[in-house]
Amino acid sequence: MRHFAVVGHRAPTAPDFPLEDLPGAAGRLDVLVRCVTAALHVSHGIRRDAVITLLLQGPPRPPRAIRFVGSDLRSLNPDERSTAVRIRTALGYEGSLEREVSPGIHAGAATLAGFVERHAPILLMDERGQDLRGLDLPPEPTFLLSDHEDLTVEERATAEGAGSMAVSVGPRSLHADQVITLVHNELDRRGHGA
Repeated sequence: MRHFAVVGHRAPTAPDFPLEDLPGAAGRLDVLVRCVTAALHVSHGIRRDAVITLLLQGPPRPPRAIRFVGSDLRSLNPDERSTAVRIRTALGYEGSLEREVSPGIHAGAATLAGFVERHAPILLMDERGQDLRGLDLPPEPTFLLSDHEDLTVEERATAEGAGSMAVSVGPRSLHADQVITLVHNELDRRGHGA
């Protein structure tokens, strides 16, 4: 199993965001939706060997987490709007403890520190990190990414404090969803988790 986590710094934590303005009024939720698509979609299907957690930090009630489990999803359309609707539905659950709100989609309150503690060691995606190619990886790696904003100093320290390793897919700064695609490609070529 491959696990991706993406910090959404301004992503909404309540279901009242507008579907018509994911990049603006919805706190760049478009970036996170594209990450879900990159993590879970293959041609004519869903990756059953992948999980993605969105760590939402925006208003009005952060922190919230939404976890998509590929092996349990019944369906997930690849368009941004329908994935945003699934996120909106998940945010309708206001409880603290994680709960499955629809098949393969879990929601609850979760901090970055708690996530990192449960999934350590984390592979922190950073263009200045060690090249992913050739690195020995754990059998079920967890990759931490950020949305359109870099991780804050505090967030980075949280990840590094749990023994994370900075890893890169190349020397250029890429969009988070592009990084996820390249990680999948590398792991697929290795037969990792297949």
